[in-house]
Parts: sequence; C-alpha cells; structure tokens
Amino acid sequence: MHSHPTFNRFFCSVAAPLMLCAVWATAQAQPPHDGPAASERAVRPAPADQVRGLLVSSLETTLSSAAAGRITQLNATLGASFAKGQTLIAFDCDEPVARRKMAQAELSGAQETLEARVRMQGLEQASDVEVALAAAAVNKSRAQIDLYQAQIGQCTIKAPWAGRVAKVHVKNFMSVSPSQPLLDLVMSGPLKLKLNVPSKHIARVRTGGALDVTIDETAKTYEARIHAVNSRVDPVSQTVEVEATITKSHPELLPGMSGVANLTTLR
Repeated sequence: MHSHPTFNRFFCSVAAPLMLCAVWATAQAQPPHDGPAASERAVRPAPADQVRGLLVSSLETTLSSAAAGRITQLNATLGASFAKGQTLIAFDCDEPVARRKMAQAELSGAQETLEARVRMQGLEQASDVEVALAAAAVNKSRAQIDLYQAQIGQCTIKAPWAGRVAKVHVKNFMSVSPSQPLLDLVMSGPLKLKLNVPSKHIARVRTGGALDVTIDETAKTYEARIHAVNSRVDPVSQTVEVEATITKSHPELLPGMSGVANLTTLR
C-alpha cells in the first residue's frame, strides 16, 4: 500500500517526530537496489593462465681487484657498452715492471754462472753438485720472472665478454684492496625470462616450447622460448620455476623489467 506524497509531507511536518521524518526522507532519496553493494562485490581474480615474469641478463658478474693497487685509468661509466677484451680498468704497474727487470738481470747472471760451471765440470774443476746448484739458480730466476709477469697481467682488467656496465664501485686514481668490487657487468644479447608457473600447468610446459610475454615498461609483446624447467615443484607455493629466453635481441628491453606471460599462447 502506497501513501500519497501530500499526506506524507503533512504527516512529517505536523504529526510525526523529527527523527521519523529524517528516516523517511533518507529512504525516499535512496535509489532502488539492483544488485549487491560495491563493498560486497567480489574482486575479479587475475586470469589463472597469466604469470608474472622478470627479465634478467643471460650472464652477470662483478669484477673485483686481484691485488692492492691504485687506479690510473677507468674506462667504464654507468650504462656504457664495451667489447670483449676491452680494457676497463688499469692500475699503477711501475713496481712489478721494475721487479721483472731485476729478475731478468738475475737470470742473465745465473745463466752465465751455469755455463761456467758446466765448462769447469768438463775440466773436472767443478762437481756435479755445483752444476746442479747453478741450474737451480737459473730456474729460480725464471720463476720470479713468471711471477712478476703475472702481477703485471693483473694491472689491467679486460672485459670477459661484450656487454654493458651496470654499476661502478670505484673512481679514477682510487686505491683499492684485494677482492674489492670494482664493476658490475651484464652481458649483451637476448635476455632471460624467469617465471613461477602454477604446477597445474606443468604438463603443458616443456623445454623448447614458446610463449608470448607482454612487458609492462614497453607495453609490447615478445616471443620467449623455454630452455629450462625445474625438476621439482615448490611445496609451499605449488609452482615450478621456469626459465625462457627472449628469442630476439630488442634494444629497448633491459634487465629488471617485468611483465605477464600468457600461458594460453604456449606452443
């Protein structure tokens, strides 16, 4: 039974208490409910066939100092590209070079002594022991030269492969200690994609298979090919670790970017 609006206004202004009028006005102002309230509506879950992934370099490393020294040349800046074998850092190498020259002079003297002992042995004026001691002195001098040559080799740090500089820990003319980090490097080339795929999809995931991944930072879709699947399922998350490689090299992609892999595109 519906009441007449004129009667309702008269009743609210004359006969009804103020609180009752407020309740009535609020009820009249509210629109009819067509469905559940916004707070009661369930949030739509993310599609089960989409998995978050992270791009990483195929190879990363941190170069460190093999010995104490002072940097005289720093050919690396943040984000800079480099070629394989390029000198990235050079150290002051005057001392090992001077020691190598001393060892070379000692070697020359030891060789002359050995030759003299051998001649004297032929004249029965030197014993076998004297000849053996002279030969040992020659070998010792040669070993010292090899040692100083190895130290000289540590005076320059060359790039192990082509790539880019991810972090620079030192500055030019800075003195460093053994094992101190110098540079963080990442290899150039196609990047790897790391995924944690729900175990229910493990039957579809196989080595050599391909899938599409959309990277957030570029809003583009790229093809990735699976090259490794973990041999066990994580018992807590019920996921299996999967690694894939972006099939082509894309200059806009960088390690650390992330995106969504679409498992429905597995092929």
